[in-house]
Amino acid sequence: MGGGSGWGVGTGALSRGCGAGTGLTSEAPPPPDDAARMILFDLSQPLAPDLPVWPGDTRFAAERTWDHDQTPVAVSRFSMSTHGGTHADAPLHYARDGAAIDALDLDPYLGPARVVDARGWGPAIAADRLMPALEGAPPRVLLRTFDRFPLREWRSDFAAIGPQAIAAMAAAGVRLIGTDAPSIDPQDSKTLDAHRAVLAADMRVLEGLVLDDVPPGDYELIALPLRLAGLDAAPVRAVLRALS
Repeated sequence: MGGGSGWGVGTGALSRGCGAGTGLTSEAPPPPDDAARMILFDLSQPLAPDLPVWPGDTRFAAERTWDHDQTPVAVSRFSMSTHGGTHADAPLHYARDGAAIDALDLDPYLGPARVVDARGWGPAIAADRLMPALEGAPPRVLLRTFDRFPLREWRSDFAAIGPQAIAAMAAAGVRLIGTDAPSIDPQDSKTLDAHRAVLAADMRVLEGLVLDDVPPGDYELIALPLRLAGLDAAPVRAVLRALS
C-alpha cells in the first residue's frame, strides 16, 4: 500500500513516505529511505459494539440518523462511557474536587515516551521491577502487560500498578503513566491506591492502550483527550511516532 498515496502499512504501524511522487511522470518514484519515513503506531482500540467495557458500564452503541437514501449526506450518533476504549482519566474520576478532563494542560499527553515490556510483572507491577526501566526515562512511560490485547473480551485478571511503582515513576520525573490494562488499580479495589498515588503526584493516566506491536523503546507520544466539558475522562486517539 505504499503507492502514490505515500502511505504504507507496516507490522502494527502506519508509515508515510515524505518524498512521494507528484504523479506527473509515468515512472514510479523511488522508495523513501529510512530517514524519510515516518513510522506511526496506532495504540487506539476500535470503537464498535463489541468493545469490552468495565462490568456494568455503558456499552458502545451507534446508529445512522441520516442516510444517503434520504439525504445527500450520512450522519450518525453514538453513545459510550467516558472510560470506554483507549482513554485518559481526569482527576475528577478519582477525587470529588479533582479537575475535569477539559481543564487539564495538554502538555503531558504530547512528547517523548518510553514503552516498557512489563509482561509477567503482575498482578501488580512493583517498584523494584520497574526501576531499571526508568533510568534516563522521558516524562511519559507506557507499560505493556498483555501478550495480546483482548480487543473483544473483558479480562478481569489484568495487571495493576503498585502505588510504590507510581511513586518511583514520579520521583524519576514521569508525568504521565500509560497502560494497556483498563485500570491502574485491580478490578476489585475499593481503596484505589494507585489512583491516589497518581493524584498525590499530580500525574496523568492513559488506560486501554494497544501496545502489542510496539517494540520497547523511546518514541513520541500523541494522545490528546477530547475536550469534554466538566467530565471525568475522555477517549483519545493515541499514536506513537518513531524518533528516527
